[in-house]
Amino acid sequence: MKLQLLRNATQLLTIDSKTIIIDPMLAPKGSYPPIQNTDTAFRNPTADLPVSKAELEAIIANTDAILLTHIHSDHWDETAREMLAKDIPLFCQPANVEAIRLQGFTNIIPVIDEVEWLGISINRTGGQHGTGEIGERMGMVSGYVIKYDSDILYLAGDTIWCHEVHQALGSFNPSHIVLNGGGARFTTGKPIVMDTDDIIKVCNYAPGAKIYIVHLEAVNHSTESRAHIKAVLAARHFSNRCFVPDDGEYLISNI
Repeated sequence: MKLQLLRNATQLLTIDSKTIIIDPMLAPKGSYPPIQNTDTAFRNPTADLPVSKAELEAIIANTDAILLTHIHSDHWDETAREMLAKDIPLFCQPANVEAIRLQGFTNIIPVIDEVEWLGISINRTGGQHGTGEIGERMGMVSGYVIKYDSDILYLAGDTIWCHEVHQALGSFNPSHIVLNGGGARFTTGKPIVMDTDDIIKVCNYAPGAKIYIVHLEAVNHSTESRAHIKAVLAARHFSNRCFVPDDGEYLISNI
């Protein structure tokens, strides 16, 4: 099992020679306007992909499936929809099936609870994309636990610390956890993904796991930088098992 961060929540998961793209946002830097009701006017994505156009095309050509936590534009963008084959196996939460079908994709596999694909087990978990009215407006989001042989990887998705995350950690006891950090938020309300306070809660609750923080420095409503998160982790003595990878870096090179 190998896992590479491209940018934001976009990751390449390779298991037994099969490659899955997670939450592809593939547009060049500055392709889209700023997210509404945010404090900055930077266009999105705010960073380039760490691969060339030719390298990206090669990645797409060798991709076997797509896994979507949800379909907000920083996880499933127009460029990805244009580049990917419409008949590629696409795993998603049931709430997004019809929207993805209307985008022309024909091989959609909703993960209601658990699916098995080429010996790989994919369990869907819940989450909360914010609190109160904002959380309700952000809609349903999912995480996934991916199991292959004895390897257990938990992708929490766009969620804050909540009962659903607590439950997933307790039920599956993952050895590797990927959290979407950055403390993204609007001009009003609380963060809609994990900030450092939430990340510390996961570190405390899952002492045996290695944890990786992604979803950083790529969209204009993020409020916490890599440097800030690293400093907090160092101060709390978690740097030895909670990591903040750069774009293009391998999170897991061989579980």
